[in-house]
Amino acid sequence: MKVDSSPDSYIGSVAGGPQKATAPAAAEASAAASTASAAKPQTGVTVTLSSSTTEARSVSGGDVFNADKVASMKAAIANGSFQVNAEAIADKMLANAAEMLGPRT
Repeated sequence: MKVDSSPDSYIGSVAGGPQKATAPAAAEASAAASTASAAKPQTGVTVTLSSSTTEARSVSGGDVFNADKVASMKAAIANGSFQVNAEAIADKMLANAAEMLGPRT
């Protein structure tokens, strides 16, 4: 199935394809509008974080990134000695699922 993405098609116009000018006046008006919008300074966007997000960002249990541990794991992977502890991973996944599904206290 071929999708027509010509400038005259709806898909072509929605997908950002080239637009067909219907008249020279329309092309001039479009160019004038784009020039006027380019001259205006862009306004910023204000982002407001929720109180729970702000609290979560402020609570830091220490270093999140342990460079020494990462380096030792990289070396173990590179030399083929890295062992995956499937039981520990499964236990942690079950604990996380139980925490998410359990009653809120």
